Amino acid sequence: MPKFHDLSEYAATIALIIDAAHVNLHAAALRSVTDLAESSGVTPGLLVDLRFTLPLRPLTRSRLATIYRYGDAALRELDDHLREGTMTEDPGGLLRPTGEGLAFIHRLYDLHAAAADRVWAGHDLPALANLAGRALDSAGRVPDGALEMTAPPYEPEGTSPGVLLFNRIAALRHHRADAHATAWQAEGLTAAEIVALADGPLRARIEAETNLWAAAPYRTLSADERDTLHGGLLKLV
Repeated sequence: MPKFHDLSEYAATIALIIDAAHVNLHAAALRSVTDLAESSGVTPGLLVDLRFTLPLRPLTRSRLATIYRYGDAALRELDDHLREGTMTEDPGGLLRPTGEGLAFIHRLYDLHAAAADRVWAGHDLPALANLAGRALDSAGRVPDGALEMTAPPYEPEGTSPGVLLFNRIAALRHHRADAHATAWQAEGLTAAEIVALADGPLRARIEAETNLWAAAPYRTLSADERDTLHGGLLKLV
């Protein structure tokens, strides 16, 4: 197990592992999710990406723009969902899944559970889900930030440990995204400018500041628990 000099170094390292584990399960479920979407005549889009958010709290177009800071693809997908009847927009601008959209999300949870059982078999998923959940519970919310809009995750009774873990680490990614946005906004940059920013002292300073902010959720875990989370997630990649 690697030794970390401080929590910011831990945050930088585990962010990469969280991303890889998250992508791994998405990839494992891709075929079945694609088949479900095609048989249902549904655009998966936001229903997949915000599966752990939409059943709990309405969003708005401006909130979606915050969650997806670096592009407008989500808003284009929204139009598909509204046209297909899986989401609705009320006169006040609140966006919610319809009954059809919720049914798709619940079936999606089943597919993700099956994928986790397949590719993450033999690992202590309940323990890892618990550690990720404790970290998420202690993650500070930036007012009007992405995490505030996406957490806590939707966890209906009977949700499998693999799906709990999958969605909790997905939410932790939004905490880091808020930390990153806080850092580049403090330097006076826009979303377009940080995307285009080349490697150099400014980029390094922003990444270092991001890691400081992103370390906060892991303070609630002991050193041994942080090692367990790091090593356990690494085995899922």
